[in-house]
Amino acid sequence: MDDATQATRIALVDDADAGELLTLRRAAFVTEAQVFGDPNIPPLTQTLAELREDLKRDDVVTIGAWEGHRLVGSIRVELEDNKATLGRLAVAPDMQGRGIGTSLLFAILPHLPEQVTEVWAFTGKDSKENLTMYAKHGFEEHHDDSAGALTYTYLRRVLHEVEARNAG
Repeated sequence: MDDATQATRIALVDDADAGELLTLRRAAFVTEAQVFGDPNIPPLTQTLAELREDLKRDDVVTIGAWEGHRLVGSIRVELEDNKATLGRLAVAPDMQGRGIGTSLLFAILPHLPEQVTEVWAFTGKDSKENLTMYAKHGFEEHHDDSAGALTYTYLRRVLHEVEARNAG
């Protein structure tokens, strides 16, 4: 089966995939680090041991996208009361622009507890492609926040409000 016809498989990431997940995130976030001129952004400094601890957490869901045996995308969701916070949305550089990030955004929905009504995402303020993708899928810019020299834009999607608007 060639790349064009191979189906993308979406599934939970577990400890057995930790090394590949770390490699994917590092490859995907190098571009982001270059945009901000900071090689020390958290996705690039997280250790394998820290990643494995994160995967064990009950309040975190990590979902991956595979093409054959290769992990080509992932998203991390942290759950807290009625809120889910997306982070570390990563797509392998050679696979970007094929809808994998969008597929992962929608793949989180079945993993959200019923009480979750808001999904938050954040990305670098200058990450125009990321901001455009989130806006296209119902996320609205909410506020900016600085962490050291970096400024992040926080976006919010209210699940029931957006779904009601789209149904009407």
